[in-house]
Amino acid sequence: MMLVVSGVGPLQGDLFETETVSSRVASTEELERDLRAFREFGRDTVVIATEPRGGGEPIPTYVNEFWTSKQRAAHALHEVSYRACFKPQLPRFFIERLTDPGDVVHDPFLGRGTTALEAALCGRVPTGSDVNPLSRVLLEPRLSPPRLDAVAARLDEIDFACVDPADDDELLVFYHPDTLREIYSLRAWLLERGDDLDAVDRWIRMVAVNRLTGHSTGFFSVYTLPPNQAVSVQAQRKINTRRDQYPPRRNVPELILRKSKSLLSGCDDATRGRLATVARHANILTCAGAATSELRAASVALVVTSPPFLDIVQYEADNWLRCWFCGIDPDDVAITKLGKVDAWQAAMTEVFAELHRIVRPGGYVAFEVGEVRGGSVKLEEVALTCGIDAGFEPELVLINDQHFTKTANCWGVDNNAKGTNSNRVAVFRR
Repeated sequence: MMLVVSGVGPLQGDLFETETVSSRVASTEELERDLRAFREFGRDTVVIATEPRGGGEPIPTYVNEFWTSKQRAAHALHEVSYRACFKPQLPRFFIERLTDPGDVVHDPFLGRGTTALEAALCGRVPTGSDVNPLSRVLLEPRLSPPRLDAVAARLDEIDFACVDPADDDELLVFYHPDTLREIYSLRAWLLERGDDLDAVDRWIRMVAVNRLTGHSTGFFSVYTLPPNQAVSVQAQRKINTRRDQYPPRRNVPELILRKSKSLLSGCDDATRGRLATVARHANILTCAGAATSELRAASVALVVTSPPFLDIVQYEADNWLRCWFCGIDPDDVAITKLGKVDAWQAAMTEVFAELHRIVRPGGYVAFEVGEVRGGSVKLEEVALTCGIDAGFEPELVLINDQHFTKTANCWGVDNNAKGTNSNRVAVFRR
């Protein structure tokens, strides 16, 4: 196998021999046989059909529990928080079946970088894009993780008492004054270095971003909403009043080192070697998924992605504190937020058109759209139309239905619990 990636020379297949064994299927028909026979979690696959929005040939749809619902079944490097992210088992399911080691795997809506990191851990070359600069902040350090002793040494170099917060600083609603001093001091250290941050500094920034707010003693803040979103100052005041709580003292460098130890716990020499091989060829872009001109045409073997689901997630509001820490102006980040199905369809068709340019003939797209508005809007039907209009062949729809999820009655699958956690994946071939 020889592969050409944008910006680099040909990649020889023997460079990507890893402990991850490829179980690539030879054809879509073989993939469908695999899905029909799948019983890894003790359930039979239910086969139904999905019609593209606006009509067309029904697409075979396979419903089962295709990957585990266990929270800790993936590599520890994935354990960073981001709103509305899917589990690493989702991209791995498709990576193992539809690619070989050394292939390029792309995500045009990177988020925290789940697809890209899982691709790298599997010995595939990751590429991806996101309009939010936070995606690169969260992903790139985990593609080239430092040693824990290097993190500890760098933390010892930083003066965590060099910047004092004002007595009336609004952030004191989240943090003890001494904790906020350490946060300000670390932020100043990082912003002063700007583009000259080395791998260890970028790692420390990534971990700090993920410790800013949360609901346990492992975070810098007083108890607040889950760590994938930051409430407003006004909302936090109400939380503090309702719970009769005050921000406790947290030791910022100690918590960064503790979280680093956890994230790096699975980074043995084999994992580091695999990541080092592919990370130098990774191409992580800050741009819209429909505008990835830096990627070479017909270079991508597989796309696994999950776009914004209409207007149900407020990415700007959730990430305001993370943006502040990193020196990012959230007003400059044009995050896609579409409330109407027609507008969503138009935007996703543009993304599919760009994917059609960069995916190689015979390559695949796995487009995950979750469950929207209690099942009244079925974005997989819309996604099928988007892909068809862009020139892709729709192959199948996969619905990952687990015991903690809810699947709408129209699918003929029993509802298990309240929630919108089912994965609905439209699969296309170029």
